[in-house]
Amino acid sequence: MAVADFAFPLDRPRPCGGYWPSHWPAECGGNRRQKAAVGRLDARSGTAAVTTRSTGRWDVMVVTREPGEWYVGGTMPAFTGPPPHGWVERFDPVTLEALAVSPALPCGDHVWCGAILVHRNGCVYSVNGSYLHRLDPIDLHIESERALVDCSHNGLLALSDGTLVTKDLRLEGQGPTTVSRFDPETLEPVGDPIVLPEGSMGRIAADVDPFGVEHVYVPGAEHLLRLRVEPAGLVLDDFQPRYRTPASEQGLAWDACLSGDAVWVMDNGDVPSVRHIHTTFPNGRFDDPPFLSWRQPVPWRGPQRLLRAGADGKVREVAPFGTPGGGIIAPPVVVPERRIAIAWDSVNGGLAGVAIDEMDVRWQLDVRPRMQPVVFPDSGELVTNDFCDGVDWLVVVDVETGELLDRVDTGSRIANGMFLTAGLERDVYYCSTLTLARVAWH
Repeated sequence: MAVADFAFPLDRPRPCGGYWPSHWPAECGGNRRQKAAVGRLDARSGTAAVTTRSTGRWDVMVVTREPGEWYVGGTMPAFTGPPPHGWVERFDPVTLEALAVSPALPCGDHVWCGAILVHRNGCVYSVNGSYLHRLDPIDLHIESERALVDCSHNGLLALSDGTLVTKDLRLEGQGPTTVSRFDPETLEPVGDPIVLPEGSMGRIAADVDPFGVEHVYVPGAEHLLRLRVEPAGLVLDDFQPRYRTPASEQGLAWDACLSGDAVWVMDNGDVPSVRHIHTTFPNGRFDDPPFLSWRQPVPWRGPQRLLRAGADGKVREVAPFGTPGGGIIAPPVVVPERRIAIAWDSVNGGLAGVAIDEMDVRWQLDVRPRMQPVVFPDSGELVTNDFCDGVDWLVVVDVETGELLDRVDTGSRIANGMFLTAGLERDVYYCSTLTLARVAWH
């Protein structure tokens, strides 16, 4: 291994050099996926105002470039009927109205949530289905296009040298995952793609260690894998802690969060709706669409687990709820400044705060999260969702005590596990199928 111990920096003061210098240029706010916002929310002392826009699309994530330049990207919820496509939109950050919209972006007919980012060269990049696009940041015309491995892709990162990394999504038994790296100007490959020894479902994370060595972390079907970034390509190294076995009563891990002194994941992510989408080809295209609710019973008995992999490769775990058949569709949140990790169970319900040193449960809250949350470490607040009685609520929770500080109706009636993004004015942007929203506290 390159280092004797992990000491992952914070995304906020030490972002990756591959991005435009905004506070949220990529999904989860940075390559370490810490989902941590600048400043304070202070929801308890404010009143929430909601702006909601019905888009008719699958809204995935929001990123920002210059002040006032905000982008949302996603795909079409076209599980049947006319071919799907990806899209990116620049929108007014207050009214949410569209200011510019990209052409329909080819996606290889795969229906899955991709990713967008704002590169240090100023361009907006989108990965959707089996295509990568470079877009002009003003009118969003296509500057360059690259066909990828013919499979849906999950996640897109800019590394410290500006190169782009993405990977396809493979469930257990569907063959190995391919991780690809591209030049941001030409979209030509940088080195050969690396084929991993197992499939990977979750999105990638990355970090540069104290010796200047950059690594990409990939949650596999059995192991947490790590790739070393070299000038000529990506190399699989020996950090490969096992978090499950094929015979286990647990599901696959989603994205990793690099925080504090560990790599953190939650398992039980390949819930029936995910399996339905990725056992058809093109992914997510059906003659007769199945029932895709994330509330369906899962095909394993194991409870929802939060897993911590240290530098020694040992994995510690905690099952905060202990309820059989747990399931999620998002990575955990870890707040090292508060020594708390946040885990949840989307299938059975429940949100929990876990002490990251002792790995014991400090509090639990009866809500049903599904989204990629946002944390405000300075004020100790977590923002996530609670889908209840056909309404997708935003909830604000004290990360140290679990106290429910606020509860806001987003106007959305579908909860599909997409991303929250922190604004700079005590506000949060919300993405879901058919709905884009902004919640601001005044």
